[in-house]
Amino acid sequence: MTVLTMSQEEIDRLEVITQVADRRLSQRQAADILGLGTRQVQRLVSNYRRDGAAGLLSRRRGAPSNRQYPRSLREHVVALLRTYYADFGPTLACEKLLEHHDITLSVSAVRQWMISEGLWVPRNQRPITIHQPRARRECFGELVQIDGSDHYWFEDRGPRCTLLVFIDDATGRLLHLRFVESESTFDYFTATRRYLEQYGRPVAFYSDKHSVFRVNKVGAIGGDGMTQFGRALHELNIDIICANTSQAKGRVERANKTLQDRLVKELRLREISTHADANAYAPEFIEAFNGRFAREPVKDKNTHRPLDPELELDEIFCWREERTVSSSLTVQYDKVLYLLDKTVAVAQELPRKRVTVYDYSDGTISIKYKGLALPYSIFDKASQVDQGQVVSNKRLGAVLAFAQERQQERPTARSKKGPARSAQRQFREERTRQDNPAV
Repeated sequence: MTVLTMSQEEIDRLEVITQVADRRLSQRQAADILGLGTRQVQRLVSNYRRDGAAGLLSRRRGAPSNRQYPRSLREHVVALLRTYYADFGPTLACEKLLEHHDITLSVSAVRQWMISEGLWVPRNQRPITIHQPRARRECFGELVQIDGSDHYWFEDRGPRCTLLVFIDDATGRLLHLRFVESESTFDYFTATRRYLEQYGRPVAFYSDKHSVFRVNKVGAIGGDGMTQFGRALHELNIDIICANTSQAKGRVERANKTLQDRLVKELRLREISTHADANAYAPEFIEAFNGRFAREPVKDKNTHRPLDPELELDEIFCWREERTVSSSLTVQYDKVLYLLDKTVAVAQELPRKRVTVYDYSDGTISIKYKGLALPYSIFDKASQVDQGQVVSNKRLGAVLAFAQERQQERPTARSKKGPARSAQRQFREERTRQDNPAV
């Protein structure tokens, strides 16, 4: 007994051809039903009478395709994939085969070869990653999760912006909220300083892998492998832990979703559309949120440590970079050339020595050598300004908006009254004046 495997289309065709063979249906009617020509129906009927149902199956079934690639080509491509592109996806691997090896293949062919050779697993066949819940920390202040949530917080009343969120892992309490243009080191400096002044120093902060918290450049050389924010926390004896997945810091991720619902509507009811008004309202919202969602910790102990009054927070929460003094007692930083005063006592030993530039959040600059602040003047490079700037991806929108605003305010000809300051630093100075009108 022979068992035939037929598709639904072949089964339907068999039923129609059987009726034609039994003279219950004409060949023209069968041709209209099957969408075939009358002569093709005649051939199918003839095959059916000679071989039965097997006569309706394609004789190419199970045979290699006439359009398949040569076996030698497949072996060559698989060897290249194993050597150079073992961790590539099929689409990218196909592009690189054409770009570097002048081999033109379809993506589907490369995909099938990679699957058969075990070089790539389709998404629907990959094992499901299970993220089991992690128990809360036992004490308040033991672990504080921080994150930035980019959202239309003011809906159509204002531009898209970012909310910096600090939430305690043990209690689920919101500890600090701050609206900013985007996630940046100086914004985290400001938010973290206000948090520490209110609660003290926690044991650790728990964050994602944003470049503010972690050096993400592969094979980075030079420096101490620590970001500016990480350096500030290190001086305060606070650990920074970066989560490997978003699920690992689910406490703050879920809080962000709740805030994107409740806080947006609260801001709408109060017709708040600016960062200053939203930041002024934040403490009231935090109190109501914690009264609704916060819980008691397992242990009644506050692990926050008080701030040492001798700590110079202005010195800690600033951007620091080392520079080498030239033989002419100049230091270049942020596209500005600083001329050190040659009358200071240590002037003779400064050439080719390393000094530290302190860039404060209000835009002021200090240059120090072995803890001694060096007096300086600024060389006017207004006629030699380099228009290129390097800004982080998450700050690009805010910096561009500020640059456009400044371009509209100033005349076409650049004034030579002052130095050429970068748009980023002007942006910080302007924001500082808005937050502190008395400054």
